[in-house]
Amino acid sequence: MNNEQVIAYIKENNIQKIKFAFADTDGVLRGKIISQKKLLDGLHTGYGFCDVVFGWDSSDTCYDNVNLTGWHTGYPDKLCYIDLSTFRTIPWQDDIPFFIADFTGPNGNTVPADPRSLLRKIQKQCSEMGYHAEFAQEFEWFNFLETPQTLQQKDFADLEPLTPGMFGYSVLRTSQNSGFYYDLFNLLTKFNIPVEGLHTETGPGVYEAAIEHCEVLEAADKATLFKTAVKEIASLNGITATFMAKWNENLPGCSGHIHQSLWNRDLSENLFYSGNDANKMSEVHKQYLAGQLFCMPHLLPMYAPTINSYKRLVEGAWAPTTITWGIDNRTTALRVINTAPQYTRLETRIPGSDTNPYLAMAAALASGLYGIKNKLELDIKPTTGNGYQNKSSGQLASNLFDAATAMQQSAIAKELFGNDFVEHFTQTRLWEHRQYAKSVSDWELKRYFEII
Repeated sequence: MNNEQVIAYIKENNIQKIKFAFADTDGVLRGKIISQKKLLDGLHTGYGFCDVVFGWDSSDTCYDNVNLTGWHTGYPDKLCYIDLSTFRTIPWQDDIPFFIADFTGPNGNTVPADPRSLLRKIQKQCSEMGYHAEFAQEFEWFNFLETPQTLQQKDFADLEPLTPGMFGYSVLRTSQNSGFYYDLFNLLTKFNIPVEGLHTETGPGVYEAAIEHCEVLEAADKATLFKTAVKEIASLNGITATFMAKWNENLPGCSGHIHQSLWNRDLSENLFYSGNDANKMSEVHKQYLAGQLFCMPHLLPMYAPTINSYKRLVEGAWAPTTITWGIDNRTTALRVINTAPQYTRLETRIPGSDTNPYLAMAAALASGLYGIKNKLELDIKPTTGNGYQNKSSGQLASNLFDAATAMQQSAIAKELFGNDFVEHFTQTRLWEHRQYAKSVSDWELKRYFEII
């Protein structure tokens, strides 16, 4: 439906409550329910939100190191605006209408910290270059027979997985939980997040889903909504779903790989494909890939934003550690898939399931476009075999502090995203590191409590 049809639908059906939300820096959805009158009154003037939503972390603890907002500003309201094109209804909540919002106003003014507004800016640059960016994200996550209450009572220890054992691609395990399994597939589709594949991954209670590809902003919307939707559907089935990158040191981590390609405006030609190249890669594809390789160490926190992200990025864990690429190689940071013209694409394998999709996709697209704009040569050879052993082009930072510090000091990051965003975002990541650094872990207690 177009905007007028959406408004007519709300009025004609006398819908008196509407839900909307936006993603904060960590990709957490923040929102509320409003009345029909409130919706209609604010479509052009916006809806006020205390700007603490960009001034606190995922635990609602206020940052002490950001300039955008804080006690020094008095935490005023900032205006967010509903995007009517994101209209859908929530099938597991009596089909209540739902919208996504962001902080870009009609005059183009925005809040520098707003992830969706940042991606909109990169999307516009892509369009102005004559390209249509087609993206999709896939997610792995663990499921547990727990509730928010039992998680607290157990102190997040000795949790019961949905199913035991390592059962990747198991038909048996999904049949044993067919109610939850089919709820996911069916309800996500009704929520306009069509899933093209859903299966178990290796590990107790692990699922993986691939979302259908679409234009980059819509793809990020769907990826962001996917995570919360899965959690809500899981809860209805007595299950808790986690999108931590690595919840257990002895089990595989959870990926959030991003698939992408550039097309012409009418989607009649995949501009990443060339039948004349040995690897079926066009010059545009090579430049795009070169841009991602070049920018990768400058933007790593946008792909790996949490302390926990780096517990997944270790050798032999199906996640990259080196600045590498290869043809259908799952040990490299970037994987080229070239099975057919319409399916030729690049897979960025650094992101885990804990990413903010808006920021991860903005990083991927902006760095790829950087390579095209600057006609970067793909001078790094494709890796054949074990990408963990190919350290000739450098390694990824092994922790959030080093990654955030590198981004904060990077002229490339500031060129791509502006000083205000880079400073705010990296300060939030450095805050995250400081919270971790002062905590006392179970590992420390077990190792030192008695013996030292």
